[in-house]
Amino acid sequence: MSKRPLVPVILCGGTGTRLWPLSRASYPKQFWALGGNQTNTLLQQTQKRLKGLKSIEDPLLICHEDHRFIVAEQMRQINVTPQTIFLEPIGRNTAPAITVAALQATEGGKDPLLLVLSADHLIKYENQFRQSIETGRIYAEEGRLVTFGIIPTAPETGYGYIEAQESFDNFESKAMPIVRFVEKPNQATAEKFLNEKRFTWNSGMFLFKASAILSELERLAPEIVSSCRAALENEMTDLDFLRLERESFANCPNMAIDVAVMEKTKLGTVVPLDAGWSDVGSWGALWETEDKDSQGNVLQGRVITEKSQNCYLRSEHRLVVGLGIENLVVVETDDAVLIANRNQSQDVKNIVKQLEQSRSREGKAHRKIYRPWGFYTNVVEDSRWQVKRIVVKPGESLSLQLHHHRAEHWVVVKGTALVERDGEKQLLGENESTFIPLGCKHRLTNPGKMSMELIEIQSGAYLGEDDIIRFEDRYKRINNLTLK
Repeated sequence: MSKRPLVPVILCGGTGTRLWPLSRASYPKQFWALGGNQTNTLLQQTQKRLKGLKSIEDPLLICHEDHRFIVAEQMRQINVTPQTIFLEPIGRNTAPAITVAALQATEGGKDPLLLVLSADHLIKYENQFRQSIETGRIYAEEGRLVTFGIIPTAPETGYGYIEAQESFDNFESKAMPIVRFVEKPNQATAEKFLNEKRFTWNSGMFLFKASAILSELERLAPEIVSSCRAALENEMTDLDFLRLERESFANCPNMAIDVAVMEKTKLGTVVPLDAGWSDVGSWGALWETEDKDSQGNVLQGRVITEKSQNCYLRSEHRLVVGLGIENLVVVETDDAVLIANRNQSQDVKNIVKQLEQSRSREGKAHRKIYRPWGFYTNVVEDSRWQVKRIVVKPGESLSLQLHHHRAEHWVVVKGTALVERDGEKQLLGENESTFIPLGCKHRLTNPGKMSMELIEIQSGAYLGEDDIIRFEDRYKRINNLTLK
């Protein structure tokens, strides 16, 4: 008999502030290649490690609307076509996200198993991970709500814990009913938990029938179900995305699935997982997972070290030199450098709060900003002018737009640009330029088969990205004036 279909539900939210300055709200950690894998991002790794599971279907993904094109592009790069990419207009934690996925999955009388995963976890031993999934599948088929408990390796105070009904014998891959969830304990309690084989770390990964989780949500958190159902009933298809209706979803309680269901249900079951798991919660945690040199250093990018030990050194652009240093995290990006004690790297989130309170751009966005047509990089700026490098993918086009407060000079440095200005079209090659005066209705298209690059010089009284009036846009951003 064939197995019930298994549908991955990948939660792509979160900003990963503890991995600042690499991870920021505009481009969080799940979209970066981390954990020694320089080919695939954490999101792509999450999807690819599922290969080999039986009866698996294409995933459902849930992300913030600002990240929709990043998610779609990263799935395209690994040849995955999601069933649906849900767009959340506002973050509402995991219970509403899972509810939306379950409601969608049960349309037409279907009832698959839902494998709920975070897009920003590392799993070192993928075979062991898949074996635990298959074990959990047995209990999920019986109507149990399965979560995966990470076998603890240290008295960690930064994780929540799950207490099983009985001790696990050498943490064999079997399941136990859940007694309770324990929030982050103090050191003494964590040490006690480590010595008892009933406690595992709460991973935030789940497996259950769509009907089973919906039934418990209806019983324990009906207001979440009603709000999510309304958000789906009034949803809007947007290209390859399904945009949840804002007002209904905003009315949904902001609640984790643990609080809404798992801490209250009698159907909770924990399967122990020993697969080299990490939630990549800090630079120190990332140092733990990475391969190290003979001196205990993790080196990424253009890095040279001498007489240095147990450091995490990462360069995205400039050369970083570590001389005679120990236990440090040094992360260089194009506009910020972090230097921190490795054991205090979780406190980076406090620095991000300071940056956000002072409205510093570095707190939320990189100089490199991704768009559905490509990306642009802020090169240099002043109060009345700025220079950008714009890269447009083959066949893509910016919106037909105008600006009330700035003019633009474009110089093509690679490829070919098709420029439209007030209805007239002009083809520009390398080293050719054009001028877009203030108030001119214009559009930029790459008609070629290679990426097109140009230098844009803006000048005017106001240079903000919200000085854009759109008339046509293939990405349906007519009513969203915050994206170029």
